[in-house]
Amino acid sequence: MDIKKRFGMAVKERRIALGISQEELAMRIGADQAYVSRVEAGQVNATLDTADQIALALQTGLAELFGPSINHHLGT
Repeated sequence: MDIKKRFGMAVKERRIALGISQEELAMRIGADQAYVSRVEAGQVNATLDTADQIALALQTGLAELFGPSINHHLGT
């Protein structure tokens, strides 16, 4: 699985865990809902700045948005 898909899966998992909508996340990062949808689907290559904004909006660290999906992918 490529890094965009892993990142997107982790963003979606964290967003759902926090109980916020794609629209709410989009508002928090100054983007539109369609962009968040594409990030979660692994269709866009978010810049590091945007990835960091997403992490802050999801009240987590940037590394955490890579770790859970990587661990899940590896079966650990």
